Amino acid sequence: MRIDILTLFPNMFKGFLEESIIKRAMEAKKVVINIIDFRKYSTLKHQKVDDTPYGGGAGMVLMCEPIVKAIEDNKTDDTLVILLTPQGKTYNQQKAEELKGHQHIMLICGHYEGFDERILNFVDEEVSIGDYVLTGGEIPAMAITDSVVRLIDGVINDASAQNESFHDNLLDYPTYTKPSNFRGLKVPDVLMSGNHAKINDYRYQEQVKKTKENRPDLMEKNDEN
Repeated sequence: MRIDILTLFPNMFKGFLEESIIKRAMEAKKVVINIIDFRKYSTLKHQKVDDTPYGGGAGMVLMCEPIVKAIEDNKTDDTLVILLTPQGKTYNQQKAEELKGHQHIMLICGHYEGFDERILNFVDEEVSIGDYVLTGGEIPAMAITDSVVRLIDGVINDASAQNESFHDNLLDYPTYTKPSNFRGLKVPDVLMSGNHAKINDYRYQEQVKKTKENRPDLMEKNDEN
């Protein structure tokens, strides 16, 4: 799988690419991640990529030319081009599963006041990671990349992936480790019973309980299905 990230701030991705699961996935050649500075596609003085909005208003708007040139220079027949913007459809685990099936994803990070609207003619879809505003699209790009890469076969243990939150629209069950008694807070007896059938039932019941308490909207999705 290949993921291209178009950004004005490539240095923000150094730590992200050089640690933990992402680094191991790249070293194992499970994924290729390219960080592309679209400022380099500007033909203007000082590699200018933004300008004031027509009609007036606050802030600066990212221009069409450098972003479209970057898209066209790196796009293939298999590329899914995603614009990261608060106006996009909200990202979730189901979308991560969908993106895992693509051979090449291109994520475009916004900045400043936003994009020239005409850029939408060159992208396949818009995605948002939530109903809040960030300084730019770099953090959303990291979040989406991480959530997709961990789903690639062989990147993490299959059992771990199956038991994570949002699988089957349920939050993850509570987990514990040593010591069994920490300041009077004890690990549930069932987890130390060795009875795997009871343990599995306990964990499922805890998933349902936690989901009902914290994310009842997910339970509604289960009811619909």
